[in-house]
Formats: sequence, structure tokens, C-alpha cells
Amino acid sequence: MPQHNPTLNVAMVGNGFIARAHSNAFHQVGHFFDTPFHLHTKVVCGRNPSKLEAFARQWDWEETSLEWESIVGRPDIHIVDIAVPNALHAPIALAAARAEKIIFCEKPMALSAQEAARMAEALGDLPNLVWFNYRRVPAIAFAKQLMDEGRLGQAFHYRSSYFNQSGVDPAKGQTWRYRSTEAGSGAIGDLLSHSLDTAMFLNGDISELSATKHTFIPGREVDDAVQLMAHFANGSIGSFEASRFGVGRRNGNGFEIYGSKGSLAFDLEDMNRLQFFDATEPPSLQGARNLLVTGPDHPYSANFWKPGHLIGYEHTFIATLGDFLEALAKHEAFHPNFQDALHTQKLIEAVESSAASRQWIKL
Repeated sequence: MPQHNPTLNVAMVGNGFIARAHSNAFHQVGHFFDTPFHLHTKVVCGRNPSKLEAFARQWDWEETSLEWESIVGRPDIHIVDIAVPNALHAPIALAAARAEKIIFCEKPMALSAQEAARMAEALGDLPNLVWFNYRRVPAIAFAKQLMDEGRLGQAFHYRSSYFNQSGVDPAKGQTWRYRSTEAGSGAIGDLLSHSLDTAMFLNGDISELSATKHTFIPGREVDDAVQLMAHFANGSIGSFEASRFGVGRRNGNGFEIYGSKGSLAFDLEDMNRLQFFDATEPPSLQGARNLLVTGPDHPYSANFWKPGHLIGYEHTFIATLGDFLEALAKHEAFHPNFQDALHTQKLIEAVESSAASRQWIKL
């Protein structure tokens, strides 16, 4: 008799852009990963009935609901996925935790570190993930591998930038990402949170920082841009820039790392490639390598296409979910989780505090 994997019913709150990425991952993960579970897109929740029904049809959700409160505690729901404006993350997560559900949450985790701490405490040992999906870009995962192998030696500099041009249009101020009550912050929570998570994933904890932020459009409630200097626990120093006014950049999320034995550079707008310089080679052979990280022997190359065949943004969510389901089956902790996201939230709060006080903040 064939063995059938247990089914996990998913309830997703949200039906916007990021909910499309999540829905695609729920449907695709079993095609690329030998998952020990079958995911069933049971019910999706939104506020606009016509848009919600169209979304459900397109992404094959069995049911729709206009009230998240009515679905997170249902006994037939196993996973609650939170894909809504930041202000709703905490109430939904706390309700799902009381119902002892598996919980997925978009970033940033909360509006404040205090709120994030309540969420992390409420979850306890419940399985959970936060969608810092860029950790699963194969080139970034390979950079982590090279760092862990000591290929860069002692880290000296970590340089991060995240630029897009989404804030230039004044009309954008009418959407939730530009309202402080719903988003909490602007470029800091939207863009810098990703940069901070990636930096800690690759280069370890940040011990001290000094930040400034700026809003270019008068009257806008949230920050348009942020810059900061940082000291890492490993002795390296760092700089971060994040802005929604990077005219000409659509999703320019990148980093450079310089160490005693070499360097790395990455740009999400060319996400299948990683620049690697090996300073241990003879001087006559030294030069930057433009590595195509699609296999063989690269992270996730066995899961997706043959070497040389490119992958995209959507695959980072699929890989995140594939790794989570494997960890769930093994009863192992998954990263990034609510505790990891709480740490990032504390950094976000330190950035805000430093920008307001114009002082260095120790962490």
C-alpha cells in the first residue's frame, strides 16, 4: 500500500502581493522538495470580497473568510500564515498561539520590540517561521558556507545596501506601508530588516550601532531612508543603507564582505551570481570570480533545475518552506524563527533610538 504523507491545512490571512508568493510556495514545495507533509490551502482571509474571491480562484484556496478571528482557532486548521500589514501581526499570532497552531509570519515581526517579545513568549515551543526568505537565495546560502569554512579569514568590513524607488511617487503615501499606525516604520522595517537579518546570518551579531533616518516627502509619516554604522561582535565594522528613493533600482538588495583571505559581493537584481575573490591564490592568479550559483554542488541545486538554469524570487519562499517542513518532521528548530526575528526587531528599535538621540547604542 502506498504511504500518504499527513495533510496540514493552511489558513492564510492576507491576499496581497506577498500572499501570492506564499500561495505559490504552498503549491510548489512538494514539486521540488521531498516533503514529509502535504499542504492544503484550506482558507484565505481578506477584507475586499471581490478581490478575495478572485485571489482564491487564482491560487486554489478552498474557502474564503472576511474575518481572521473566525479561522485561526478552527480545529481543522494546522498552520496560520500571517501576510497582512504589520500592525495585525501580533493580534493574529497571539490568537493562533492560544489555539496552538503552527505559525508563519511576514517581516518585520511586529511594530515594536516589546510587541515582538510578547509574540515570541506566547509561542513557546510551537513550530514557527518568519519569512526572511533571502537567507534561502542559493548565492547567499553559498556565501554563508564560504564564511563558515573560513574562506574569507578574519572579517574586516561588512557593507550593505538596499535601494528601491517605491517611495518616489507621492501617491504611495496613501497605502498602508506609509502609515505609521499600520507599518510602524518605513524603509527601516520594510528594507533594513532584511539587511539586518542577512548580516547576522552571514557575519554574526551586531554589538553597537549609530543611525540616522530621513523622510524626503513633507508630511509623510514614516522614514524614506536610513543609514547606519555598526560594530559586529567578531570585530568587523559595518555600514548599512536602505532607501525607497534609490531611483533606478527596483530591488537592489546587496552586500560586500571583506576579510583577510578574500571578499564576497552580492546583488539581488542578479541573484543567481556571487562575486568571490580568493586572496590566498598567487598574486598572478588573483581576480574576482563571477560565480553562477546554480550548481553543481551549490545550495538547493539538487532541488531546482540543472546547472546553468536560473531560478527566481519565488524559489526563495519554496526553499524556506521546504527547509521548515523537514525541520518540523525531525522535531528540530527552524531558522529564522520568532526568536531570530525578535533579535532583528530589537536592532530596529536601536536604529530608531539612535536616529532620535544621535548617539551610539550598545546592544
